[in-house]
Amino acid sequence: MYAEARAELSAGNYPKAREYYQKLESRYPFGRHAQQALMEIAYTYYKEGESAQAVQAADRFIRQYPNNPNVDYMYYLKGLATFNDDSGLFARVLMQDLDQRDAKSARESYDAFRDLITRFPDSRYADDARARMRHLINAMAKAELNVANFYFVRKAYIAAIQRSQIVVRDFQTSPVAEEALILIARSYQALELPDLQADAERVLALNFPDSRYLQQRR
Repeated sequence: MYAEARAELSAGNYPKAREYYQKLESRYPFGRHAQQALMEIAYTYYKEGESAQAVQAADRFIRQYPNNPNVDYMYYLKGLATFNDDSGLFARVLMQDLDQRDAKSARESYDAFRDLITRFPDSRYADDARARMRHLINAMAKAELNVANFYFVRKAYIAAIQRSQIVVRDFQTSPVAEEALILIARSYQALELPDLQADAERVLALNFPDSRYLQQRR
């Protein structure tokens, strides 16, 4: 049964492969292939783009077999399942805000990759997870900044400040953190609050001393 499942998996027939794996796991739960079967079930869901089911299967594996030598892969697969790169998330984020579903997926993916590198910093998947986390941070930060700019253009300055502050607080390493601080300063300027504007500019100068905004202010 396991050999047949592997053959279907290699052929890309994921539903059929999953059917074999599920039968194998249910009929021989303590057999030597049961753990591998559950891993492959999660993988087939991932390959079919069924993110929720892939995550559920991976979580079940993590709960049942926390000491399995391949458990790090299940954390990695959770991140991949919700990474959503194929849907164009990172291409679209430069043009518009993440919708609610994409934002939730991005956060879940980031959390899964963070769990991986926290628990298994030397995992073979850790470097790729770190790279994907950087992409996610930049995407989420850009999305928040896009919302802040939306409010600023419409003169909703308090809302613009609040969304910009999310970027500064939660995504400090993102390249758009500088833009968020600039938007905060400009929003306070528009609100005619010079003391708060000066505070924002001081934070900007401390973190981005070569900012063009500061050079223009001098």
